[in-house]
Amino acid sequence: MFETGDARLKGTMMKQVILGTAGHIDHGKTTLVRALTGIDTDRLKEEKERGITIELGFAYLELPGGQLLGIVDVPGHEKFVKNMVAGATGIDLVALVIAADEGVMPQTREHLEICQLLRVKSGLVILTKVDLVDPDWLELVREDVAHFLSGTFLAEAPVAEVSSATGQGVKELVQVLDGLVREVAERDTGNFFRLPIDRVFTMKGFGTVVTGTTTSGQIEVGDEVTIYPKNVTSRIRGIQVHNQEVNQVSAGLRTAINLQGLEKAEIERGDVVAAKDSLRPSHLADVVLDLLRSAPRNLKNRAKVRFHTGTAEIISTVILLDRDELKPGETCFAQIRLDHPTALLARDRFVIRSYSPVRTIGGGEVLNALPERKKRFSEAGLSQLRVLHGGDLREITEQHVYAGRFQGVEQGNLPFLTNASRKRLDEVLKTLMAQKRVILYDRERGALIHAEFLSKAREEIISTLSRYHQQNPLKGGLHKEELRSRTTGNRNPKLFHFLVGQLTNEQVVVQEKEVLRQESHRVTLGEDQQEVRRQIEEIYVKGGLQPPYFREVKDKFAGNSGQDVLQVMVKDGVLVKVKEDLYFHRDVIESLRNRLVEVLRERGEIDTPQFKEMTNASRKYTIPLLEYFDLSQLTVRVGDKRVLRKK
Repeated sequence: MFETGDARLKGTMMKQVILGTAGHIDHGKTTLVRALTGIDTDRLKEEKERGITIELGFAYLELPGGQLLGIVDVPGHEKFVKNMVAGATGIDLVALVIAADEGVMPQTREHLEICQLLRVKSGLVILTKVDLVDPDWLELVREDVAHFLSGTFLAEAPVAEVSSATGQGVKELVQVLDGLVREVAERDTGNFFRLPIDRVFTMKGFGTVVTGTTTSGQIEVGDEVTIYPKNVTSRIRGIQVHNQEVNQVSAGLRTAINLQGLEKAEIERGDVVAAKDSLRPSHLADVVLDLLRSAPRNLKNRAKVRFHTGTAEIISTVILLDRDELKPGETCFAQIRLDHPTALLARDRFVIRSYSPVRTIGGGEVLNALPERKKRFSEAGLSQLRVLHGGDLREITEQHVYAGRFQGVEQGNLPFLTNASRKRLDEVLKTLMAQKRVILYDRERGALIHAEFLSKAREEIISTLSRYHQQNPLKGGLHKEELRSRTTGNRNPKLFHFLVGQLTNEQVVVQEKEVLRQESHRVTLGEDQQEVRRQIEEIYVKGGLQPPYFREVKDKFAGNSGQDVLQVMVKDGVLVKVKEDLYFHRDVIESLRNRLVEVLRERGEIDTPQFKEMTNASRKYTIPLLEYFDLSQLTVRVGDKRVLRKK
């Protein structure tokens, strides 16, 4: 078996419920679990020698109603509070254990605060060692505990009084637990399988085994998983729940997983086993942060803290986004910058503890598990976080697409960003696209862009073309790739091509081969330019089949006016470009075309010397002209001769 203890799983599993212990050291948590279940959760030699719990322990209890209750036993010593935080992750009920002979102690308070920060919703209080105190003292402890719990989620919780040594109250406690478990609502299984690892070990015949509480989703034997933040991929070889092999596991169960093909050294406590490729490791997290009223001092911007999430503890820096200091009892938006990455999801709870001296000072909720670095006191950034904190799924989804700016967001990333199911997201996206709030611009990748940034990118293309026309009135337009390089399309070609298609369909922009222009743009020549045009046309009419290369005559015209007018004449069809810098008048080309067709119909073929003789032009013209007629699909080359191309 993957974990120690006797298998007690019988019948069909009902709803999954996990009970976690909490309380000060030596208040009898482990002894109580043993009295309830018969399982000693102290498995380490050091724990047995020192008589204190160091690591998390696990047990299970079959209740009278048939429900199997999973139990996580946590350490009570202040040095091991980080292990307690790991154990409290994913529990449904807390058993706050208080020894009757000591009453409320420091870790009693800290453990309760941690449970509140993690939003544990219900539980009970267990007064242990009642056999060691007289009735008057017990009554004083009851009053002290009631006062301590006032205003907390345990204020109205049942209080059980037991002695693990004599067995007093243990049967009654089992009945109380049975009633509480019946009242626990069915857990939201979540959208991704996740299991924060609290233990890694190897077993002969099995290989690497990890254990933890499945916090969301479900998984089956044979499924592929990714271990985050290391991005190591593996396959599930076997699953055990309460020491019994099962084919699948879902949220709310203590789980042991046998991972195929992984060495123990490749993974560690604090890593997360998750559905393959479902999460994204990050060094940053946008959060809403609560500082406990009991925090000893204000939390300053850029304070170093210990960030606890799942079973991980990571040294981090807190960036306060709207103030310089957070006072005890206050709440604000912040960005956590982690010293090494982890894998989170929106709505994950976390706890922060001061760097030194170490104590719990606050916690909160993750709003964005993959943010960009944020500027402090930025109203745009704070507005975004307000939506992520208080908005519905439609508003949150739109905000993530908006935050993608000109790159947008791929639909495949939205389940991770929102921590919502694909079904719900499909419904939301259908509404947003119908309202034209978000637009699908790349079907291949499923890429979405917000309407505001689509409009900005569209206007940028139009205004860039407009400026180009103003600066170059004689040019027919701007080459498509040059326009892309001058706009946001340089970083997002797919968006650029989508917008060009949209603008041409709407006849706002005209595309002529690879040149784009505004539909309203027309090349008009001024009086001086008309004169240049007349002179150029005269040169090429006079040149006939042996015109000058344009570089030989361009100096006759001021500045770049000759080149600009030449391009207009080519666009208008007055001149024909045969090769780079070599142009002919259209009448000359048309006359030559007709003569060539006539000769080929008569002879059937023509070679280069014959064509040279026909044109009475030098080789530097005849070769480009022959190639021009090939490219214009009048002729086709067969060996060293040309024949008419069949239509």
